Amino acid sequence: MRAGSAPEARPLVSVITAAYNAETFIRETIASVRHQTLEDWEMLVADDASGDNTAAIVRDCAATDARVKLVTLQRNGGVAAARNAALAEAKGRFIAFLDSDDLWLPEKLERQVAFMRQRDCAVSYTAFRRINEDGRQLGRLITVPERLTYAQLLKNTAIATLTGMVDTDRTGPIRMTEARRDDFILWLSILKRGFVAYGLQEDLARYRVVHGSLSSKPKRSAAWTWSVYREVEKLGLLHASWCMLHYGARAVLKRLVF
Repeated sequence: MRAGSAPEARPLVSVITAAYNAETFIRETIASVRHQTLEDWEMLVADDASGDNTAAIVRDCAATDARVKLVTLQRNGGVAAARNAALAEAKGRFIAFLDSDDLWLPEKLERQVAFMRQRDCAVSYTAFRRINEDGRQLGRLITVPERLTYAQLLKNTAIATLTGMVDTDRTGPIRMTEARRDDFILWLSILKRGFVAYGLQEDLARYRVVHGSLSSKPKRSAAWTWSVYREVEKLGLLHASWCMLHYGARAVLKRLVF
């Protein structure tokens, strides 16, 4: 399929993007998807009742590439609600997530889909780098473990949302839990069913660190992770504390090394 042409009835990949007041970066984010070497995709951008020009920019991109689609929420519901609105319209076999300020390298989809087919896995994730608001690289490559089970993921939240991919032919339809750390909850819910997630050790994505993002507020991230352990996964106090100890140690190591 050529860029700009109408997508097939079922595209291979559905890209899910939640956007709220994202006018600064959303065009660049969409461009990083349009530049993918794998062209059989659709991108569903869910505008979460933005008060800026986000929707207009997405419409402009969609006018020149039918694979880009705007999903509009009438009132602000949060990132999980926006992702669910996009997921409700997704047709692809593989579901990939890309937030409205992050970027993919051109071979990301092609390399990751090939990897998942080779490993015959339900969930995969990749290495990535962090950038600042100006696009300047921050620190080293963020590497990933070769594999993650449910028990391992509890202690090592290594699946970055912008790198995660799900094969819905294996898992069935997916939906986000409308709670903090909805992405982490999704990965846990899939692996809890016995699936194993596999890591592709290739630099394929750029995570943008912006003022006010979760990555810039480690205490808030830790509090939300604790809430997932106790309120969503229903871990006992000792088990949750043990997982939190591992989570905290890895968070400190990341800040020291990366």
